[in-house]
Amino acid sequence: MTTTMFIFIMAFSFALAGTPLTRRLARRIGFLDRPAARKLHITAIPLMGGVAIYAGVALSILILGRHFLPELAGILAGATVMSLLGLWDDRAELHPAVKLIGQITIAGGLVVTGVQVNLGWLPAWANIALTLAWVVGITNAVNFLDNMDGLAGGVCAVATAFLTVIAAMNGQYLVASLAAAVFGACLGFLFFNSKPASIFMGDAGSLFLGFTLAALGIKLRFPENVNFVTWMVPVLVMGVPIFDTALVIVSRVRRGVNPLTTSGKDHFSHRLVRRGFSQREAVFALYLTGCALGLLAIFVMQATPAEGYQVGAAVIMCAAWALWQLEWKPQRGTHTHEKTPHT
Repeated sequence: MTTTMFIFIMAFSFALAGTPLTRRLARRIGFLDRPAARKLHITAIPLMGGVAIYAGVALSILILGRHFLPELAGILAGATVMSLLGLWDDRAELHPAVKLIGQITIAGGLVVTGVQVNLGWLPAWANIALTLAWVVGITNAVNFLDNMDGLAGGVCAVATAFLTVIAAMNGQYLVASLAAAVFGACLGFLFFNSKPASIFMGDAGSLFLGFTLAALGIKLRFPENVNFVTWMVPVLVMGVPIFDTALVIVSRVRRGVNPLTTSGKDHFSHRLVRRGFSQREAVFALYLTGCALGLLAIFVMQATPAEGYQVGAAVIMCAAWALWQLEWKPQRGTHTHEKTPHT
């Protein structure tokens, strides 16, 4: 556990020190998110914060977690390629189909290295399909969530804080160490990304974080309980990005809009702002939602199947109610199709 704490501190320190350096580099080489009619920021913002997050995680593991490398190699290799894919997209704006094919390929690499869902009550092919869907889904959910200053980084910090605790409670210090590294790197980055942000993480950061969180969720094991109920633990921890993505997809499909190629101010955070929240309040509300879901995940981890599914049913009902309130009972403002990656 001491190693895990030092990895957290080192990742935080690297990200805190490295983010201003990547911000300066981004300005020097023109790697900027420039103002446009479809965007809300009025000055060019550096777009390489994800590099600092990645560096904080990778360096802390390489320096203090070397003994974990044989088991973490597949995850770190995939996360590296996913971050590079995001960096490429930040620069060249890849076609969604190209990004999706790349993400599926990288997720397939996880399966090859043995990191996959293993629910004994499902056939092997279903476990592989579920792995690909989970990794690609969570990767894009975090990417979708990166739509307001401090939002994606903070929600991922909350999620990895709970993953660290959950893994440590089950004696999984390898998983706890990687989760702690991501937690520390996110916190270090948030010093510069909270509103008003002076740097964005870009797809290089959001795809890296989404992929890593998805892999951590797969690696979790619960020796004191059965996976018939514990499969819900990572789903609850990642509940905020999952709900946001579901809300956006339902809304856009209902309006006849392609959810993959069109962006807009229809995310959870934007809707809270339209209901009177300030942007800071909306972001903080999603942090608190992530904390509540994380606490439920810890309960489910130790629950009987009956208790676990009661919690799961209650969460689904709350999510359905929130979806109805947010999508079918708009209070003011209208949907737009403008791309607004940050506000």
